[in-house]
Amino acid sequence: MDTFSRSLLLLFVLLNPFIMSVYLMELVKGLTFSYFARQLIRAGMISFTIFLLFAWTGDAVFENVMQVRFSSFLIFGGITFLIAGIRLILGVGPPIQALRPESGQVSAAIAMPFMVGPGTISASVVIGSRLNFPMAASAIGLALLFSIAAILLIKIFHDFFRNRNEPLVQRYSEIAGRVTALFVGSFAVEMIFTGIERWLTRLQGVG
Repeated sequence: MDTFSRSLLLLFVLLNPFIMSVYLMELVKGLTFSYFARQLIRAGMISFTIFLLFAWTGDAVFENVMQVRFSSFLIFGGITFLIAGIRLILGVGPPIQALRPESGQVSAAIAMPFMVGPGTISASVVIGSRLNFPMAASAIGLALLFSIAAILLIKIFHDFFRNRNEPLVQRYSEIAGRVTALFVGSFAVEMIFTGIERWLTRLQGVG
């Protein structure tokens, strides 16, 4: 698999549209398809802009603007993502409160924290370091496009089976989300290890 495909797949897995559809199930139930699609696309555009910023600036934005080491962000983000992944796999319950139709600023609420988080931001930085900017933007854009398409497809299935077998659709989404949570947990461990390695390398350089 080439670098572009690996980068696209990395962000798609971390976006995890199956689990996201579980978090957004109240919106899936309560909103019309057209309105839900518009809000989801707007959330995707917000996320795309944020991801592009981190892909372009890399870890410099952390050290020069936020005054924190990128290794610290990797370790903290990895721990947060690992806890979320473990909860999802064990079925303890969603680590984030589900979004409801009456929530204000639906598109912004979908973008953060459901799309933009420690894992996806770190992935954007990694993608920006792997690929030139136009290719990185394409990989990020396609990953978001595929994720939005998958969620809208789940919405279509949900509306079709609403009066027939709605629990089956929701159960399928939960199972698919738990399977992909295995990869999310694995990436979380990689984030922690990478952060520790960068921190140790920096200490050795100072020493």
